Amino acid sequence: MNAVISLDDEKTKALLTEIMVDLIKNKREVLHEIMLEALEEVALANAITEGRNDDFVSEDEIFSILNGDASAGKI
Repeated sequence: MNAVISLDDEKTKALLTEIMVDLIKNKREVLHEIMLEALEEVALANAITEGRNDDFVSEDEIFSILNGDASAGKI
């Protein structure tokens, strides 16, 4: 026998509100980690989008910089 759970918008909203309140009151560290991870994901997505609009850098230039060549990457 399969059980079917049905939630309407109001029940879903109430449930999510209860979860958020519980996180804020009792699980601050968990909430902090979730928010930090979300911000990092947004920053990464923005960096990728921005990188697609800029000029590409050659692999040789990247390795020169990583290997400590001070003159690499300067115009």
